[in-house]
Amino acid sequence: MGVTGQGPPRAVEYGAAHGALAMTTPGDTSMATLAEVEAAMGASRVAR
Repeated sequence: MGVTGQGPPRAVEYGAAHGALAMTTPGDTSMATLAEVEAAMGASRVAR
């Protein structure tokens, strides 16, 4: 089980959403919150 207790497939979804958000911020560190990552998981486009 992953950190959220939702299993590996959900962890991949979190990772992909966080990666998408990381590409919208300058530098090599993302400061995205959990709420932003979860919003990106349900969106067809990332709005920042």
